[in-house]
Amino acid sequence: MTGKSFSGCVRYVVQKAGAEVLDWEGVRTDTVASMAADFNLQRKLNPGLEKAVGHIALNWSVHDRSKLSPQVMAERAKEYMAQMQIQNTQYLIVLHRDREHPHLHIVYNRVNYEGKTISDRFQHRRNARVCREITQRHGYYLAPDKGQVNRQRLKGADKAKYELHDAVRQALPKARTWQELEHLLLGKGILIDYKYKRGTEQVQGISFRMGELSFKGSSIDRSLSYRAINKQLEQHSRLAQLTPQVSGQHSALGHTGASFPGITTGRDAAPHPATTPIEGLLAPTTGQAADTNDYSFRKRKRKKKKRIRL
Repeated sequence: MTGKSFSGCVRYVVQKAGAEVLDWEGVRTDTVASMAADFNLQRKLNPGLEKAVGHIALNWSVHDRSKLSPQVMAERAKEYMAQMQIQNTQYLIVLHRDREHPHLHIVYNRVNYEGKTISDRFQHRRNARVCREITQRHGYYLAPDKGQVNRQRLKGADKAKYELHDAVRQALPKARTWQELEHLLLGKGILIDYKYKRGTEQVQGISFRMGELSFKGSSIDRSLSYRAINKQLEQHSRLAQLTPQVSGQHSALGHTGASFPGITTGRDAAPHPATTPIEGLLAPTTGQAADTNDYSFRKRKRKKKKRIRL
């Protein structure tokens, strides 16, 4: 997050019940007023930058609690800032204990010691990559999907992105074609925009649009890229085509079974022995059983001898 007021941001971060300043650089930490004054003094090196306040919250899973101490969390925060290119500037790292999961806050000056601006361009994308790398490198818990994200705390673009994710994932199992998927999402106020290969009608990618916000499918989740969704729709379509055939086979088998010779049900069933369909078809007529069976046996035997000679 970026903002305009160091005083308000520092007050929120430091005065939270149970807050502990873990690390800092370039600011005095005796009072909130001193911290804000030092941040504001440096921002004057670049008076044209309106939003000079940088504010980041780093959150771990509750599963990582046993792996973390305040010192370790501070080291991870500095590792994170280095990879995010937040360097050569003032900062505060403050631990909070108001939630079940371990988390801390970083307040930094977007005007560095040389008066240059620390860019926030592509920061969301870089943040996702850096957090995943640090999580995997140190063996922290990584949820298998987005199911454990606390939607209620999301705001702005992040909230919209997760709403799109949930809506598309709910609609996908009910669709067999892109047209059906479009219709299902349109009922929720979501539009699909297709990206075509230049000069052709070949689709290369998709974006989901809700209101004024639009996100590429792959940026919402890898499972929502054009290729991944198209594969799922094709599977649903094939399954839908196979289902009537399977149902028809089951129906035919049921009808044949009901007319098997020798099989009767109910109180009026005849007392003669039951036979299988094959037995019924092969059952010989009177006076022909011995000749027929003997002939078929001799015939098979002769063929076998001829094959041996050849």
